[in-house]
Amino acid sequence: MEANREALDRFAQSLKARGSPQTEARYVRACESLIAAADTTPLGQLKRHDIQRALAKLHASGLAPRTLAVTLSAWRSWFRYLGKTDASVSSKIFTGLKAPKAPKRLPNALTETEAVRLVTPLEMPQDARKSSASSARDQAMFEVLYGCGIRIGELIGLDVADVNLANGEIRVFGKGRKERVVPIGAPACGAIEAWLSERSRSHGQRPEVALFLGARGERISAPVVRRTLKSRALERGISSHVYPHRLRHSFASHVLQSSGDLRAVQELMGHASIASTQVYTHLDFQHLAKVYDQAHPRARKKPTTP
Repeated sequence: MEANREALDRFAQSLKARGSPQTEARYVRACESLIAAADTTPLGQLKRHDIQRALAKLHASGLAPRTLAVTLSAWRSWFRYLGKTDASVSSKIFTGLKAPKAPKRLPNALTETEAVRLVTPLEMPQDARKSSASSARDQAMFEVLYGCGIRIGELIGLDVADVNLANGEIRVFGKGRKERVVPIGAPACGAIEAWLSERSRSHGQRPEVALFLGARGERISAPVVRRTLKSRALERGISSHVYPHRLRHSFASHVLQSSGDLRAVQELMGHASIASTQVYTHLDFQHLAKVYDQAHPRARKKPTTP
């Protein structure tokens, strides 16, 4: 129905104004599924059972509980937005509706040895086909991902002006464009400095403000970062799947194991709620339990001698 499509276009524009391309894309896809379910029915005429039926159909199609939760949140936000100008549309039809619960999964962190092996530069170039500029860029990106624990969207959103090497910190814009300042260690500072030198040499004085650039001099994209990181992990002999958010998990887990300061990890990660950070305490406990099993003489049952 054309009116429903126009309503989605207005909502998409409002999301674009908030400055989160990932959220915009996710929410628009979710709302398109509701348009398909509504068919020729105007949004204002949808009832609670229509929403329940649409959600159940998506669940039956195999959508994961987490995806369904995002979908329901997108629908609710859309109706809340439309209700500001259209009295026939109300988000109250979503009251009490919940997506199926997702099983809790622990963050999948690398070991400290794997993480260090991943980000430590090799003495010799690992790929002769790569230019010094792309090698320097990749090194800086991975040092920042693991050394600062930022999200991939925050990484590609960094501008040159967001980096303060003198103070050893970067300015990051997280979810909802919420700003935070994150410290960066000496290896990351050195890698960024090397990349900025190569960036100037390879791309010249371009008007592009982005810190990390792609091959054509534009702001680097998330798929390129993921693909490059995966290739780097394989080169370093890490057979498990390595992706940017796994470096964020590794950062949080390793800092918590070393410091035990949950509140500090929350601030570094940019979590709005401490509950989001507490999941890493389970990883910390697993680490402690492993150390205990290996070190304490009474931790494991000794084999009996015949």
